Amino acid sequence: MSSATGNGPAVSRREFDALFERVRTWGRWAPADRGAWNRVGAGHARRAAALVRSGTVVPLGRPWDTAAGPDNRRPALHYMSDLGDVEPPEPSTHKDFVGADFHGKGITHLDALAHVAYRGRLYDGGAARGLVGAGGARFGSVAALGPLVTRGVLLDLPAVQGVAWLEPGQAVHAGDITAAEEALGVEIGDGDAVLLRTGRFRRRRERGPWDADAACAGLHVDAVPLLAGRGIALLGGDGDSDVRPSPVEGVHSPVHTLAVAAMGVPLLDNADVEELAAACAGTERYEFLLIVSPLNVPGGTGSPVNPVAVL
Repeated sequence: MSSATGNGPAVSRREFDALFERVRTWGRWAPADRGAWNRVGAGHARRAAALVRSGTVVPLGRPWDTAAGPDNRRPALHYMSDLGDVEPPEPSTHKDFVGADFHGKGITHLDALAHVAYRGRLYDGGAARGLVGAGGARFGSVAALGPLVTRGVLLDLPAVQGVAWLEPGQAVHAGDITAAEEALGVEIGDGDAVLLRTGRFRRRRERGPWDADAACAGLHVDAVPLLAGRGIALLGGDGDSDVRPSPVEGVHSPVHTLAVAAMGVPLLDNADVEELAAACAGTERYEFLLIVSPLNVPGGTGSPVNPVAVL
């Protein structure tokens, strides 16, 4: 590996493949297409519920974004299909349609295990070409996951580093995670959902949108073994977890690859954690009950979501 720059250090393909094998959990769980969500049972839900003190409910989903922009190249759709003039007159009813090509930077969504393949293989080793086709996924679909109720942990990196936000292209390393745990008084544990705040949406509101596919703060691959060792069930935050540009030659989304395809950990992308960060700072508690309930889409590679944190 070379010396660190903004998104570095650079990682060779050989080094990355060794890391993939190091964190891989293939063959560990049944059903395999729930991946790391198999870690989470009733005990995790009970312990997470016991964290609720004030009852403050914080939604993490972004508004349904129908405006095109540099970070929303495929805007969501919303239009009215009934303005009270389609059915018999009383009562009048109003109906609408929503739709989204949600994988990207515009919509808060969950990545299921069918979303990412590496070297032609999905999580647990099945050939992607045989398992994902025009009709959807026959393994690792979002329908296999169901809802997740567990302890959430917020790592507020800008607060720890004394800045308003991390600049696009800034990598978060394993040492940054352990420093954040110490500063925030929280420790990542088995079955946890880890949410990373980079300050992306504060920066967006103050500076305007930018192409987050080209440059975005996020995790360097050297942080993944730490998270794997802690036994996390979900990884997410206000970006898509990957630092961009990628530091790995020939792999545009290496954290996606390691989390989803190697570890079986679904990803929560584009969560607006600004309100949650303020609530956590106000209570000086960075752990909470987290509920993530994706749509039940058979064959779907993910789902738009509006996760809820309860403090």
